[in-house]
Formats: sequence, structure tokens, C-alpha cells
Amino acid sequence: MRASVLTTAEEAVAGVRPGATIGIGGVINSGHPMAIVREIVRQGIGDLHVVGLASGLEVDMLITAGLVRRLSTPTVSAETLQPIAPAYRRAAEAGEIEIWECDEGMVYAALQAAAQRVPFAPWPAGMGASFAQINDGMEEIAAPFGGRRVLALRAIELDVAFAHAARADVYGNVQVDGSGFGDRALAQAARRVVYTVDRIIPNHEVRRRPETTVIAGVDAVVHAPFGAHPFAAPGLHIHDEDHLRRYLSDPAGYVAEWVAGPASHWDYVRRVGAEALHGLEEGLHAGS
Repeated sequence: MRASVLTTAEEAVAGVRPGATIGIGGVINSGHPMAIVREIVRQGIGDLHVVGLASGLEVDMLITAGLVRRLSTPTVSAETLQPIAPAYRRAAEAGEIEIWECDEGMVYAALQAAAQRVPFAPWPAGMGASFAQINDGMEEIAAPFGGRRVLALRAIELDVAFAHAARADVYGNVQVDGSGFGDRALAQAARRVVYTVDRIIPNHEVRRRPETTVIAGVDAVVHAPFGAHPFAAPGLHIHDEDHLRRYLSDPAGYVAEWVAGPASHWDYVRRVGAEALHGLEEGLHAGS
């Protein structure tokens, strides 16, 4: 008998221990599991190693909250709003967080190594640069076949991968609109996979469009309509530029009011307001 994996954000985050290595899905201003990020902040789970494939202000909010020890991602940005996120820049310049200097391909390779259960992945680029000198977990080696010099990248194993998608059934079959970004790479490298979704759908809908199921049978699903806000959810709504600019103007104040402040995801949704949230849907449909 199949069992439901539907849970709450509070329960999904409760198993994350200080010092854990977590992956956060989405790309820059789109697709981040913010119901989870806010719950991590509310529960004060710190000393985290955070892994992303192209991180945005969701990671910056965790840094602002003082919960990140190490960061493995090629960028932390707000795209056109601000090229380098403010807390990330400050913490990096002050030496307050460990940073694995990398490009996007390196993160994919290290995650793939974890998915394949091997200790490292060879990477053919970066020779002559200082990656191996400034990073732990990178070493220049001679390939055993042919002798070409390559970078050996230590596998990045995730305790939990968190991501957001359009919909799933209660059995953990997750469907996306669009590409799904690199969320599958995070999921394949993780011991546990948790998705927040805008809609819970019956299993017969999953079977009707099986080609949109990117991951079958994840460990936990959290029903979180507008769960990516203030970031975009592909196919559903655009990002909330007003909220992102509020964060950039006062990161600590925004985290206190909008991240740590709401008691739950549903409290957050009520605070943002139906008119503002559904206005983002209209913005997408209008092509703005």
C-alpha cells in the first residue's frame, strides 16, 4: 500500500540538525522553497553548509539570520536588482563564512559524484587558475587514462535537498512547469528530498501527464501555495520586485518582519495579502 508523504514545513525542517549540509533549489530570483527557508530561520537551525546551483536572496536571508557556516554555490545574486547580495558580500569580506569558490559546472559535477556514490568527480576546466589552491575539496591530478591534468572535485553529499515545484500528489510524485532548473541534481545527491508545492493533485492527474514528473516518490511534500514568494514560480507567478527591493534596502529588518516574524507559511500568506499575491499571477499573464 502506498502511504502519503504529505507533511508540514515545521515537520519537514524539524529533522534538520545544526551543522547539516542542505541543498536549496531554484535559480536566483525564481523557484526557491521559501516556506522552508522561513521555517529554518524560525527554528534557528544554524552552522549550515548550504549548496545551491545559482543562489539568490533566499541564501542571503539565511546569512543575514546568522545560520550559514559554509556556502557552495557559484553566485548569490538578485539578478538585475543587485549583482552581489548584501549579506553574502559582507560575510565573505569579513571572513565570517567559508566559501567554496566554484563555477556552476563544478557544483553539478560534485553533486553527480555524490549521486553515483563515488568520492570525487574529474573536472576538465580550471587548470592554471587558483581553484585548487584556495579551496579544500579540489585537487589537480593526472587522469589515470591519458595523463591529462584535471581537477578532482570532492563529492558533495546532501543531508536534505529542499526545492519548490508547481504540484505533486500525496505520494511524492513531483511535477514542474518549465525546466525544473537543477533541482534534480540536488535531489539525486541527497539522503532526503523535500518539495514544497503550490498544488496537491490526485494521482490520476500525475498519470495523465507523466512526462512532467521530474522526481517520483520524494520523501516529503509540503502544500505551500505561493511557497516560492517573493521569488517567481515558473508557470504560476512572477517574482515580487517590491519585496525583493525591501529586503535589499534593509536585510535585517526584512528578515525580522517577513522571514522570522510570521508564525507559519499561512500566516505569511495572510500578511502579504491575496490582492498582492494574485496580482503577480496577472503580471505573468500580461507578459510583464
